[in-house]
Amino acid sequence: MSLVIKNLQRVVPIRRVPLRRKMDLVRSILGVKKFDLGIICVDNKTIQNINRIYRNKNVPTDVLSFPFYENLKAGEFPQPHSPDDYNLGDIFLGVEYILQHCREREDYCDVLMVTATHGLCHLLGFTHSSEAEWQKMYNQEKLVLEELSRYTGARLQPLSRGLY
Repeated sequence: MSLVIKNLQRVVPIRRVPLRRKMDLVRSILGVKKFDLGIICVDNKTIQNINRIYRNKNVPTDVLSFPFYENLKAGEFPQPHSPDDYNLGDIFLGVEYILQHCREREDYCDVLMVTATHGLCHLLGFTHSSEAEWQKMYNQEKLVLEELSRYTGARLQPLSRGLY
């Protein structure tokens, strides 16, 4: 199904073709390529506003995920009942925030991919509210990023590597 990438900001240049190619690989690795997915790239002001409205946190952040299947448990696949249900949800990427928080030797495009993968894992029911949940999410991200790295040659590490 479709992968829609919208760039609603003008602060950071976004290379949509490589992002689309890599996210299609991630979707294949996770076995969810038949589901629609939206990725929306926004600036700090916009992501902060969304974060304030939906999480009561008035600060910018790197990624916010809005799942179509809200009660999905980590590791479960969505069970669509109709063609309209083949949707995972939307991932908002705070691309300005991501760029500002890249470490000196990190490649922005790699960090963007890792962050998008993290957001996709959230759409699939993974969370990091407890150490046990974090461990499941970390393991899933690690598995996906290792497989993606085989295709791309990059050395990608999970976003949630330092949470617990």
